[in-house]
Amino acid sequence: MKAVIYTEYGPVDVLELQDIPRPTPQDREVLVKIFATTVTPVDTTFRSGNPKFARLFTGLFKPKNTILGTELSGVIEAVGAGVTRFKCGDRVFAAAPGGFGAHAQYIVMSEDAAISQIPEQLGYEDTAAICNGGLTALPFLRDNAKLQAGQKILIIGAAGSIGTVAVQLAVSFGAEVTGACSTANTEMVRALGAAHVVDYSRENFQNSGQTYDVIFDTVGKSSFTKARGNLTPNGIYLTTVPDVSTLASPLTHIFGVGKRAKMAATGLRKDADKIKDMDILKNMIVNGELTTVIDRCYPLEQIALAHAYVEKGHKRGNLIVTVDHAALRI
Repeated sequence: MKAVIYTEYGPVDVLELQDIPRPTPQDREVLVKIFATTVTPVDTTFRSGNPKFARLFTGLFKPKNTILGTELSGVIEAVGAGVTRFKCGDRVFAAAPGGFGAHAQYIVMSEDAAISQIPEQLGYEDTAAICNGGLTALPFLRDNAKLQAGQKILIIGAAGSIGTVAVQLAVSFGAEVTGACSTANTEMVRALGAAHVVDYSRENFQNSGQTYDVIFDTVGKSSFTKARGNLTPNGIYLTTVPDVSTLASPLTHIFGVGKRAKMAATGLRKDADKIKDMDILKNMIVNGELTTVIDRCYPLEQIALAHAYVEKGHKRGNLIVTVDHAALRI
């Protein structure tokens, strides 16, 4: 099978499309024929090895997992002995085990992994993009912020893969949403349901005088220290990219400080919990309550271009990579 391999950290040219053996499912495993996947900022960080903190997860000197890719959609091609959840031909989408392995034509996963069936109304591209943004935004807002109707929330990076989902989920919870994004994306963020938009290329939310019950930084553009002045007395700052002030927040909260910061390793949640959320998210899409935002698509053989585009930091929603098995001559 074809897979995109990287054996060293570096720029996009460390990515190589190679022939490797196709995996065989063992007991209680399924083989998924991948039709669509994504490139996310996590993929580009792991590929480059920068910031070097990321190498604690990927390998200090060289990558331990040589195939990137955090989410995918496709068809169950084969099943191992004892599999009961799926059968050959089932259309599925999934979060790749450990956040690796989706940039290939096939992947083997446990049948109990974060896999969910695709509703007949949805296609492979739409569902491939659910896991990264959805499985991050939903637990952050529901479980960490405990976002309630009538609360005010500021979402920083509202036009990205996590931000576009977070805006829509926050609206569905009944919150008053302010989205922070660049000029080019302000109308899109409004269309997703944000009541207010901050164009951070023209204004700094810190100078607005506005306060929020929740500030959710989906892209690491701020910090708890910078955001504290814009939080209500018991406000919560959420971030996907922790900084020193975020990590120290639990200590200050012990001493009676109301404002606090939280971050969560959502990728490390139990697969059973991920599956429940995947089912929630896909049903919201089917019911028209959630829209998957797709910026552009690249074929697997042009994945280096996809990485380069994501690294520019201007991606709107999700970047899809399609896997054309016929074109790759398997």
